[in-house]
Amino acid sequence: MSRHVAIVTDSTAYLPHRESERHRITSVPLTVVLGDEALEEGTEISARALEQAMRKRLPVTTSRPAPEQFARTYAALAAEGADEIVSLHLSAELSGTYDAAVLAAREAPVPVRVVDTGMVAMALGFCALAAAEATAKGASADEAVAAVRARAAGSTALFCVDTLEHLRRGGRIGAAQALLGSALAVKPILELADGAIQLKEKVRTSGKALARLEELVAEQVAHAGPVDLAVHHLAAEEKATALADRLAERLGTSGELYVSEVGAVIGAHTGPGLVGVVVSPR
Repeated sequence: MSRHVAIVTDSTAYLPHRESERHRITSVPLTVVLGDEALEEGTEISARALEQAMRKRLPVTTSRPAPEQFARTYAALAAEGADEIVSLHLSAELSGTYDAAVLAAREAPVPVRVVDTGMVAMALGFCALAAAEATAKGASADEAVAAVRARAAGSTALFCVDTLEHLRRGGRIGAAQALLGSALAVKPILELADGAIQLKEKVRTSGKALARLEELVAEQVAHAGPVDLAVHHLAAEEKATALADRLAERLGTSGELYVSEVGAVIGAHTGPGLVGVVVSPR
């Protein structure tokens, strides 16, 4: 008799709602704190509300889910018939979410495999989809984790922002990197590598940054075979849509191409003007 393996991720995966529903993927929300008000990502604060708060220079921070949130989620899934759970989360270099899930997994009523994907946004979302697709075909928890690790290992996340100040304030890049962007008046292209945000290249203008971002994605796809793509943004829909259209025309990939605004947690660390692309080989 096959065992039922449930898939859990967190709200920074930014999976389209229809995909989460179709694949029965459960998401545990992170929290955005505006002043002294704590709001759950995805239900209590939108990206647009965050953007407005940031433009007013209101203090914004984020926090991981409490272990108790994961404990309730795991218990509910077990009560619904899950024999095992695979819990996939954003990079432990960027958040304590993974650690909270590990703490909760120790007391869960069924075995829970917690995975630090080293990813975020749809780079994490594609990992969750890979796990769900594997278990739908009868894969065990261990086999689903192997599918996740393979997907994460081949994925690339590249992005550019209007300013590095938000990343600096949140401790996601060092002061030296932030100074590079402001004092030298360059537009860095950043990459998620080894679970951390690193400088990929430096260009002089926003327009050149987007053009170079397109070239870097094309280079990745040329050597990857069939891939899924996601173009993310925060308050930059026109730029993101235009980039997605150019990529679709240029690459003609056989996989999915999603265009979406990031949620409030990632937006809090990047600021308005973010444009990024996830390349995830199948």
